[in-house]
Amino acid sequence: MNTVHDMGGQQNYGAVAPEADEPVFHHDWERRVLAMNLAMGATKLWNIDQGRAAVEKLPPAQYVASSYYEKWFVRLQHLLLERGLVQPAELEEGRAREPGRKLDVLTADRVAAALANRRASEREPLSAARFAAGDRVRARNIHPRSHTRLPLYCRDKPGTIALVHGAHVFPDTNALGAGEQPQWLYAVRFEAADLWGADTTAAAVYVDCFEPYLLPR
Repeated sequence: MNTVHDMGGQQNYGAVAPEADEPVFHHDWERRVLAMNLAMGATKLWNIDQGRAAVEKLPPAQYVASSYYEKWFVRLQHLLLERGLVQPAELEEGRAREPGRKLDVLTADRVAAALANRRASEREPLSAARFAAGDRVRARNIHPRSHTRLPLYCRDKPGTIALVHGAHVFPDTNALGAGEQPQWLYAVRFEAADLWGADTTAAAVYVDCFEPYLLPR
């Protein structure tokens, strides 16, 4: 979807200022937010792409003003409400009004294994790859109302296939609960001048693009 989370190529958001020796957590509550997200992720009541889509639904002003874990916290609330696991009044009051559902949440003895599991998205391809390294392509000019991994700044822009990553879970359908529908994934080189004009100081940008995002040229 087209909203403020897709910041690539946009101006006036200020410089990126890395924090020297940045800690993993800045506040104790951030640890709890991470723990709750891990625990609920183990229930498999939603997938990673549905979680990403939930963050994208934040109002623009709230998204820009929120920290990383504040976004995670609001996302978790949204997903819990959407699936009927909590009621609005319970979130407001901070206590349960009725007995909870029994779920397979992540217990302490399973945390280390869960953190080590990267849950690789690579899958067996359903068809032969349409493109190969060196092929010239153009990103489709799409504007879906739901989740997509195609950045706004490279839509309808020319590029060249640099690398074939294999077939992977397709986020666009996975976020809708329509299945993984594996698609070929390519690293595409976009010349910076094609994206932002002659004034850019960059040379090129590489974007991982799924096959349905691309057209031959």
